[in-house]
Amino acid sequence: MGNKYQVTVMLLFCCIVSFAQTSDSDTLSPHNSNRYIDKTKPTPFIVGKIYIDGNRRTKSYIVERELPFKTGDSIYLPDLVSGFEIARRQLFNTGLFNEVVVSLKSFRGYEVDVNIELKERWYIFPLPYVKPVDRNLVEWGKQGYSTDRINYGFKFTWYNFTGRNDKLRLWFITGYTKQLQFQYDQPYADKSLKHGYRVGFTYSSNKEINYITADNQQRFTDSLKEGTKKYSGYVDYTYRPGLRTFHAVRLSYTKQEVDSGILQLNPKYFGRQATSIHFPELSYTLNYVNVDYIHFPLTGIQSEVSLLKRGFGKENNMWQFSGKFFKGWKLGKKYYFGWQANGVVRLPFDQPYINQRLFGYGELYLRGMERYVIDGVAALLTRQTFRREMFRFSIPTFIRSKSHDRIPFRIYARTFGDMGYAYNKNMLENSLVNKMLYTGGFGVDVVTFYDFIFRFDYSFNQLGQKGLFLHIKNDF
Repeated sequence: MGNKYQVTVMLLFCCIVSFAQTSDSDTLSPHNSNRYIDKTKPTPFIVGKIYIDGNRRTKSYIVERELPFKTGDSIYLPDLVSGFEIARRQLFNTGLFNEVVVSLKSFRGYEVDVNIELKERWYIFPLPYVKPVDRNLVEWGKQGYSTDRINYGFKFTWYNFTGRNDKLRLWFITGYTKQLQFQYDQPYADKSLKHGYRVGFTYSSNKEINYITADNQQRFTDSLKEGTKKYSGYVDYTYRPGLRTFHAVRLSYTKQEVDSGILQLNPKYFGRQATSIHFPELSYTLNYVNVDYIHFPLTGIQSEVSLLKRGFGKENNMWQFSGKFFKGWKLGKKYYFGWQANGVVRLPFDQPYINQRLFGYGELYLRGMERYVIDGVAALLTRQTFRREMFRFSIPTFIRSKSHDRIPFRIYARTFGDMGYAYNKNMLENSLVNKMLYTGGFGVDVVTFYDFIFRFDYSFNQLGQKGLFLHIKNDF
């Protein structure tokens, strides 16, 4: 009999025992009247021992940090059952485990013992790095798939560095862009496991510079001697009071230098006639995460609001307000609908070129508009996605490992529609600003090991264009 059936039978038995004992207590003699239990209220259970198995690297208290219950809690049976699923979801979303099973181990009257079985991931990844520098494969194709536009090097990432879900990252990248990056993230720095920090710095240099946007396209120059250099350092304070809410405050300092020839091509590149700029930045971010799978959510709610202040003088002065929201519904067996909204406003509206990137950078884009970039100081984007799970299977790895003996795959068919609007006060020669944009299409999502997600889209836009696009998402 499988674990889920054993749990079901045991929980049903608990209900029967609870009902029987409640009935018995109602007939106790007056000498036991202070033990009387009200028929109209269910009897709570007491959480006993919590057994954790499979966490060879991860500290047990880090596992217990993700549980909605703890030893000694008084909890009603329906809440205990739902708590098992919440615990499984929370633990899986830490990114520390390939598999998580939370179940009832045993009970003694009204005391319940809980069992947690884990299969840990690999945590150390010394990986070679090869990636085009362009925003996506379509943009790289416009440059003739030139090998000169490839970054290559070495990335070293050590997840769960001390067993406290901390992360150490070192990047050494060369090729098109020279880049050095260090980051250490410790989310649980104190005994309460609520306070944490993150520190890091980056250095990058590049001979080719995107100096302006014209006709909704990035324009580059590589004829300049000095190119561009950027130095940045930051420190974050993080606070997580419960399971789903995350606070972060970041203080950073950035210095950026460009060749003097850039100012001839675009006098508003830095917003003033100077070849270098340096500025502090202070930001606050609030996250709420309650989804089934944080890297590929199908159901639940995820939201983020952020306030950022960049610069405190005339040379770079910007306030940015931004927000994200996702809501996913399960419509039936294997059918899902998701709605996502993104918004950003930058004040004042007169900003230098380096502060105007919006659609087409990172995850902020309309599916079907991958060929273009749309700059501005305010934007709104909504995405509507309908999915149907088509296949779910695993492929054996033939590795003698309890945690890596198979590679899981989930494949979804998808149809979608996006709408967006970007406001730009100055760069009116770009035809996609200050107008409503809309796209649509259909595609396939492939979700597999270590949060790798492959998205194949066949999309079209209001310009009458259509095409096939590939997007790859991972944390490496």
